[in-house]
Amino acid sequence: MFGPHLTLDLYGCNPEKISDTKFIYKLLDELPELIGMHKISEPNITDFPGNPNSFDKGGISAFVLITESHISIHTFTADKFASVDIFSCNPFDIDKAARCVMERLEAKKVEKNFIERGKSFVKHYPKDVQRSKGIVVRERQLVA
Repeated sequence: MFGPHLTLDLYGCNPEKISDTKFIYKLLDELPELIGMHKISEPNITDFPGNPNSFDKGGISAFVLITESHISIHTFTADKFASVDIFSCNPFDIDKAARCVMERLEAKKVEKNFIERGKSFVKHYPKDVQRSKGIVVRERQLVA
């Protein structure tokens, strides 16, 4: 497997928190370390005021790049809803990550989904050094 992907759909969030760009920035700035990941960029925050001619009444879209992949959040203030993705090439404590986000956003309900992405990836790029060495040696022999 290449890596775990956790998605959280959070309902009943604190509307003040999910509409506050500084709060969302701080959440994305601190979350990687709290769940054992490593930030490689500052959080990128976009505050969208909404479109009066659309169902979208506004919110925030934000992400932070991590060595392991990324964490993103999209908030819908009027609906007290937030959607969070945590994708990593390394295992992480899914329950701890979900609890941390739920507590910070004061969510009343969560729909948690987890998928293992890239199940065939390990056949081509295994994390085990000896397996990787064998693949590289075979590929170089084919080229020679």
